[in-house]
Amino acid sequence: MPTMNTLESIHERHVKSRRVQVLASMLEGLLPDEGLALDIGSGDGSLSAELMRRKPGLRIEGIDTLVRPQTAIPTKPFDGVRIDAPDGAYDCCLFVDVLHHADEPLALIAEAARVSRGRIVIKDHLRNGLFARRTLTFMDRVHNSRYGVSMPCRYWSEQEWCANIAALDLSIDVWKDRLPLYPPWANWLFGRGLHVITSLSRK
Repeated sequence: MPTMNTLESIHERHVKSRRVQVLASMLEGLLPDEGLALDIGSGDGSLSAELMRRKPGLRIEGIDTLVRPQTAIPTKPFDGVRIDAPDGAYDCCLFVDVLHHADEPLALIAEAARVSRGRIVIKDHLRNGLFARRTLTFMDRVHNSRYGVSMPCRYWSEQEWCANIAALDLSIDVWKDRLPLYPPWANWLFGRGLHVITSLSRK
């Protein structure tokens, strides 16, 4: 595993494990109780593993452009755009802090819509408010730089999210942009409406 600097070490100890639990609590109600889901950009797989623990009837597979040596769920490599699966292969697709890293985020959402029989659940960043881009870029670097993750920092505003989703002929069924992901001492800086969870479906 790559060496952590001081900020990354603090993030691992005080933020990451709590984040997995909080995100799992927020996402589990948006996922089916059973069936097969695809975690696109699954990272170490810890979040999907926790979701499966909470939903024993749900099986989650992962794909990622950079597959880590050890993952908590089965994970296959992919090119970041094309998903190697037939139409409607999955009951649900999941993105967690992935789309702002993608070279072609709209094409990737369209692929998720193609391979999903039901919904697409997304957790990502929201470029709203003062110094939003700077704050989000800082968070991304702390969380991802040691893994060699591409960071084009394509953060969308709420208006851009809505326009892009509409352009794909998808409907927004759920939209939550006040997410208590961090401990109280950090939430005022790194929370404050910079994150969104949304659930999409075909019109």
